Amino acid sequence: MAEGRYVYCIAGNSKTTCLGKIGVEENEVYTIPYQDISAVVHNCPAEPYKSEDKELVKKWVITHEEVIEAVQEKLGTVLPLGFDTIIKADEAEDAQEKVKDWLKEDYQKLKEKLNKVKGKAEYAVQISWDAKVITKKLIEKDNELKKLDQEIKSKPKGVAYMYKQKLEKLLRNKLGEEANKCFKNFYDKIKGCVDEIKVEKLKKEEEPRQMLMSLSCLKDKVNKTLGDELEKISNMEGFFVEFTGPWPPYSFV
Repeated sequence: MAEGRYVYCIAGNSKTTCLGKIGVEENEVYTIPYQDISAVVHNCPAEPYKSEDKELVKKWVITHEEVIEAVQEKLGTVLPLGFDTIIKADEAEDAQEKVKDWLKEDYQKLKEKLNKVKGKAEYAVQISWDAKVITKKLIEKDNELKKLDQEIKSKPKGVAYMYKQKLEKLLRNKLGEEANKCFKNFYDKIKGCVDEIKVEKLKKEEEPRQMLMSLSCLKDKVNKTLGDELEKISNMEGFFVEFTGPWPPYSFV
């Protein structure tokens, strides 16, 4: 079977290092240096890691992430690669030489990306609201909604049902407008605290909680203004903030 090199990340360090048997399937992880950068790899067959066992695959993916975090701690800035990135040998060169050729060929691009994320990390930000709390606040401050709500309470059951349908439709529109307003407001505040920002797909939550925004943020590790801004949002009635990191900058490389 052809040989390969499983690549975890590119490190902004040319130190020849062996990190021990910390890799996927307890493989020995080491660096292949070129000039002032290196690829962090382990030796493997030239085929993907695959299994019908979901727990085993989950374990592999977690190990992949743990290796990158260990490299980041030991060697500094890294460019993380996705799980199952394998460079294989061909008839002309073995896998080790293929990795070195790749580093040589893409050296300038890799250096630019390393410089971009130097001293920075990725942080995940998710902001949700309690739809019931926000709905109550909207009814309290919006005259049209307040009037309809009062009409429902004073009308006979059949008529009240029609008013209720009208209120629910109007509320959906008002909630949509409020969500857009909050998104723009929060986005602008967060953007001012980070170097780069990416909008991610929203996740479904248990009612009445609804996710308003999911962001990946790249920022300086020592800059604490993002945490301060998110704390202000978290203190607003009916709003919830999840803030995790620092992570290797997957979303920005």
